Amino acid sequence: MQAVIAIPELPELRKYLGGKEFLTREVAGVPLLIRVLATAVRAGVDSLLVIWPENTDRAICKRCVSSPLLRGVKVRELITSRPFDPRQTASWNAVADSLEDQFLWLPWNWVTHKRALAEISLSPVLPAKWDAPVLISRRAAVHSPRIRVVSRWNAEGVSVTSLKRIATAERFLVAHSGKPSDGIYSKFNRLLCRPWVRWLAHTRVTPNWVTLAGLAVAVLAAFFYARGLYASYVAGALLFFVSGLFDEIDGMLARIKFRESAFGTWFEGFVDNATYLLLFAGMTIGLYRQRGRAELIYGLALIIGCVLSVVAVAWQRKMSTAPERPHEYAGQLNRLLETDSNVISKVVRQIHIFIKKGVAIHYVLIFTVAGGLPLFLRLAAIAANLTWILVLYFNRRFFRNRDFQSTVEDLSKAA
Repeated sequence: MQAVIAIPELPELRKYLGGKEFLTREVAGVPLLIRVLATAVRAGVDSLLVIWPENTDRAICKRCVSSPLLRGVKVRELITSRPFDPRQTASWNAVADSLEDQFLWLPWNWVTHKRALAEISLSPVLPAKWDAPVLISRRAAVHSPRIRVVSRWNAEGVSVTSLKRIATAERFLVAHSGKPSDGIYSKFNRLLCRPWVRWLAHTRVTPNWVTLAGLAVAVLAAFFYARGLYASYVAGALLFFVSGLFDEIDGMLARIKFRESAFGTWFEGFVDNATYLLLFAGMTIGLYRQRGRAELIYGLALIIGCVLSVVAVAWQRKMSTAPERPHEYAGQLNRLLETDSNVISKVVRQIHIFIKKGVAIHYVLIFTVAGGLPLFLRLAAIAANLTWILVLYFNRRFFRNRDFQSTVEDLSKAA
């Protein structure tokens, strides 16, 4: 899909408190124009047509189109001597040879997220205003000057026209930095994280640094649990809850700053598994000190089950996703469970959310404060060992069957 974007002339840019520099004003840590272009690429755009006026600073042009965030995308630049006005058929005729049959019109200052752009459907008519994205045909833009127009357009995003609107756009981005599959727990967690993500977006802190900070907090949580006192249990639960929020923050920060990577996904998963093992080891030691040797049996069963689950999930992830897209594993498995009519799949898709860290941190805190830590240890031991058994079952059911492998590929394309 092609995206078309036209940069206004300098006199118009001067209205936005910064002139030509407004194009590179950072929005959540990424220059405005680069953010607009990179979001389109994330939404599936593979070709960019950027229309520049003659008086634009060429250094700004080069910086934007050569950004690493646009690597692998075909970028074509057109320099125009007359202002490009999307409301005028003459402007479209001037660039007609560079247009694809269908293209996404993208305002140069429209800040949004990739899902909003990817969900735009082809409009049979032209918009009355061109200040929001629209997917239209080349024929409609070039050959239909009298075609009726849409008077109202509800595109999701923020048009950045001032420094104040930059703050609005950043709040919008952070509010939409979650995942479509987020449940009530993750949404609540992300709500708590929003102020911190907005602040971190303007620093040099990377998502991986946030992940490491979460690991450090989890180490403290395990230490407090290992002391074997109620007050230290509660302190440990609160710290583990905070480590779970760090787990939300790193993903949110990676998405709004375009810092997602295969290594980041692997590293986050590794740290998540390490925090669980630390927590369970701390619980086991603490309950052993408090209640005696019987707790060691459940603790060891829990730790062994957790290790086997980690290995089984890693194996399944490797079999079911491309090496450069390991982050697709969870969403892919969820879609397979949703489409499978098997009774076991129906049960698992109702309860599997409880093993997510964003959900588990709530129940760890509840059981700990309520004095139910021994019960939690036993339930967790059962759940951990059921997890690796079910992973092996679904591995055989979904990923070793040709029909299901075709389904996986279809679901990946649809996503």
